[in-house]
Order: sequence, then structure tokens, then C-alpha cells
Amino acid sequence: MYDRILVATDGSTLSKKAVNSAIELAALCGAELVALKVYPRYTQSYFEGALSLSAADVARVEKQWADQAQAVVEAVKKAGAAKGVTVKMVTVKSDLVSDTVIAATKKHKADVIVMASHGRKGIKRLLLGSETQQVLTHSQVPVLVLR
Repeated sequence: MYDRILVATDGSTLSKKAVNSAIELAALCGAELVALKVYPRYTQSYFEGALSLSAADVARVEKQWADQAQAVVEAVKKAGAAKGVTVKMVTVKSDLVSDTVIAATKKHKADVIVMASHGRKGIKRLLLGSETQQVLTHSQVPVLVLR
């Protein structure tokens, strides 16, 4: 059915449910799992909403975020190994989460994307946006959305 499954995770409780489902699907299909965590870059200007920090402080914050992202995908790898699933860990620094998920899908030749969604509706969805919705509308491969 699927040879390579990409699971996008942010490490949240809801996202962990999607990870567990992706691991189960990968085990069922005998597929490889690509665990993707996108972490933000530090905003660089006042107009982007940033506090004025030195270059060293910005580098320290970005390293901390990168380390946290690595820990998230390592947890996926550990959970996958427990179920006999091969997991490739991928972390990417980007402010464009949905574009990064789609690009990673193409780069790693994934057959399906697994993501979580909060299921926000109405004004909350308008104000907060939805990375999952963006992936759904722009992806060339199927997207399995879990709540």
C-alpha cells in the first residue's frame, strides 16, 4: 500500500496521537517512516515581532529550538523501533510549515502524509490559520488527518 510515510509532528499531545497512528500504519504496510519536525527561525527585526538580541543570543535560541526538534524526532524513532518500523529523522528550520512539509514529502518520496489537526472552525481557524489545511489543499499525495 505505502512504501514511505511522512509524519509531521510538533511534539504536542495531539501530534503524538498522529505519530502513533503513523507508526501503526507503517508497521501494517511494512513502510519506512519519515518523522519531520519543523522548527522556526528566530525573527530578526522589530517589525517581525522580535526582541532585540545579540547574534550570539539568537544563535543560542535557535540551537535550543534545533535541539528540541531533534529530541522530538528521536522520540518518534524510539517508538518506531519498538514496533519494528524504520524511522528516518528529519528536522528543518523554516517559518513556512506547510510548504516545508510538502517539500519534505517530495524530497523523501513519501506516498502519504500523516498529520494532526486541532479541528478549529470559524473565526479561530481564520485567525490562527491551519498548517494542516494548507497541506491538504496543496499536497500532491494523500494526507491522513487525525484529531
